[in-house]
Amino acid sequence: MFVFESGNVAAATGVKLARVQVIAAYPITPQTPLTEKLSEYVDAEELEAEYVAVESEHSALAVCIGASSAGARAFTATSANGLLYMSEQVHWTAGARLPMVMCVVNRGIGAPWSVWNDHQDSISQRDAGWIQIYAKDHQEILDTVIKAFRLSQEICIPVMVCYDGYYLSHTYMPFEVPEQDQVDAFLPPYEYRHTLGPENPTSLNTVTLPGGRPDIHGNFAPGYMEIRRCLHLELRQAIEVYERIDSEFKAMFGRGGNPIAERYLCDDAEYVAVALGSMSNQIKDAVDELRDEGLKAGLLALSLYRPFPSEFIASELSGRRGVIVFEKALSPGNSGALFGDTRAALYECTSRPFLRNYILGLGGRSYKTSDFSGAIRESVEAGPEPCDQPSWIGLNR
Repeated sequence: MFVFESGNVAAATGVKLARVQVIAAYPITPQTPLTEKLSEYVDAEELEAEYVAVESEHSALAVCIGASSAGARAFTATSANGLLYMSEQVHWTAGARLPMVMCVVNRGIGAPWSVWNDHQDSISQRDAGWIQIYAKDHQEILDTVIKAFRLSQEICIPVMVCYDGYYLSHTYMPFEVPEQDQVDAFLPPYEYRHTLGPENPTSLNTVTLPGGRPDIHGNFAPGYMEIRRCLHLELRQAIEVYERIDSEFKAMFGRGGNPIAERYLCDDAEYVAVALGSMSNQIKDAVDELRDEGLKAGLLALSLYRPFPSEFIASELSGRRGVIVFEKALSPGNSGALFGDTRAALYECTSRPFLRNYILGLGGRSYKTSDFSGAIRESVEAGPEPCDQPSWIGLNR
């Protein structure tokens, strides 16, 4: 069944199809319509779930932590400073290895205040230990939510499904809604191997004991450092797990096939643009324009950002003449975060392309398709000349 709805409704539809059991909700623009739609599903008895309206984003994730620990499939969503307010619990959720999904409807972080879109919110939490997946259209939002619940449950690591505020959250696009029985066959009932209860008393907190040495019975007691190492290693393994899950999803639903990134005209491309989120759709038009001019351009629209797919990036971009990274986030005092990760992935390549970094769209600053094609032309003309600082698109001069 095809419907014509907003990106927030696409996300809510995916959550409903996943048969979430606990929803913790606190409104923040532009996420609010997502949790509102879920409340409508619960009220109409289309979704059998506990809907918990809390007093803050911090409490929202705390509710999900309790629900997930006790054996229930949990979901919440947020944006911008709401995500920052959750930050303590964001780190806790990953460290406790809780399988849950959170939609981050991307919005700029204050100060100064902005309700408009960029990626500063989720990028600021890239080192919290969550898997981060970015969607670029409504179909990807819905499909990614369903796959994210499967991934988080298989590997016991929480997942952020990120999509652009307003560009996707409030715009209307057609998307296909799968049948409930199909989703049930793809996504098994929630099961958490460390579910807490009277029959399974467990403490996750050594607090004052660093661990990592034999206990009084001679058993090796893993401590803080061992737990962190396991999280890191299994995050790396999540890449292969997600590729398998996406392959199964495609076999069942006929969609997917690009779990890490979508390649657009990359086969013979000499210059490849790299980007996250909805601006990838405009970059495709820019690539088409440049191809008409005879310039062999392509696009790598990245979806999986954490864990960062370093081997995939090196394989895809090694041997190109140039790589141009566009992003709506900045690591102040350094460069764009995506640019830094991409450059590091290419460091050991023997045939390394030159790299350029463009920052745009911060706080919702508008941009045009011509900005992308112009930046790629500019990069091609500059060639391999060293350039460590990002260029800015759309500044008021």
